[in-house]
Amino acid sequence: MSTVETRDFLVVGAGVIGINIARELKRRHPDASVTVLEKEPRTGEHASGRNSGVLHAGFYYTADSLKAKFTRDGNRALTEYCDEKGIFLNKCGKLVVAATEEEDRLIDELLARGRNNGVELQEVTAEEAREIEPRAKTLRRAIFSPTTSSADPRTVIAQMEADARDEGIDIRCNAGYVKSSGNRVETRGGIFEAGHVVNAAGLHADQVARQFGFSKDHAILPFKGIYLKSKEPPGAYRTHIYPVPDLDYPFLGVHFTITVDGVTKIGPTAIPAFWRENYNGLDRFDLKDFIEIGLRSASLFTASEFNFSKLALTEMRKYSRKHLVALADRLATGVDVANFTEWGKPGIRAQLVNTKQRKLEMDFVLEGDNRSTHVLNAVSPGWTCSIPFSAYVVDYLENNLSSYP
Repeated sequence: MSTVETRDFLVVGAGVIGINIARELKRRHPDASVTVLEKEPRTGEHASGRNSGVLHAGFYYTADSLKAKFTRDGNRALTEYCDEKGIFLNKCGKLVVAATEEEDRLIDELLARGRNNGVELQEVTAEEAREIEPRAKTLRRAIFSPTTSSADPRTVIAQMEADARDEGIDIRCNAGYVKSSGNRVETRGGIFEAGHVVNAAGLHADQVARQFGFSKDHAILPFKGIYLKSKEPPGAYRTHIYPVPDLDYPFLGVHFTITVDGVTKIGPTAIPAFWRENYNGLDRFDLKDFIEIGLRSASLFTASEFNFSKLALTEMRKYSRKHLVALADRLATGVDVANFTEWGKPGIRAQLVNTKQRKLEMDFVLEGDNRSTHVLNAVSPGWTCSIPFSAYVVDYLENNLSSYP
């Protein structure tokens, strides 16, 4: 019979959210035993290590949203963390440009959201935008966000993992979640009895939550994000260039991202994936997952609040390199398809859908009780938000613990 290990706190998922939740738990409860479970051979193998590396500023979201608060605070916290740890940041800033009259009008809304959320922004003319980025195209004005920057997400997650281990947190790789009965959790690396389970399983968060009686009205709908890398030398662009986003969707549209080493890439896509880990070809194919996601997608195709059929068809076109480059051409001059021949490492966005209301969840979603806490929706900009959001998760957890005798 397998030995059962006892832990005060058991965190499922060693991405940037899971590791920071574990660190916050250890800070508040230094004598508690904290273990983080990870199904992969190393931490941050999914969204945490595959994201764009952009530290967002927090002006896309309404001030009453969790995303607005935690993006603003997370930008500051992660910037300070990188500076403290000697992790290089490319503090290149970001321009948001407008190609049409409608987009130009929406600049006022973005500026208002930034002001309401206490985010530093500059409204600049088209001429001033070109002084910041000579290749930028905009109708008559743009927004410049000086606090937006880039880091290498793999370097950051590795440092956070090292810090967590130094703080006495047990991180178990190759220990994927299998099932639970009460607070007894069976993994591929052993069996645990936990005082409290925190589910930060990302793409699989809804599946884990259901075994605890949660996520009854929610399910993950995966979207694949791919970038095209430019062959132009580092420094060919000075700053990120983004379009004015469609505020009805949680996606930011095709844009120019400047990596930590100054290389330019365009994207990402938001193409519906066929299974949760549908990164490349048939790698990681999961038949059960394929059927579940397929049925969910088919249902949303027929009726959804966010017009899933239009979104899917629009995004599928972005598999065309020529089409993706054409979208980027709206934002900058000198965009040549010949410079964009290499696809980057794909990522999968674990987007939560409210299955009862048939809509995308635009903000973070938590569910839980005194036995378990479930982070159901921690999508972009989850990496930027990770430090303050993790503290919020622990606040939520402790409130639930104190609410029960």
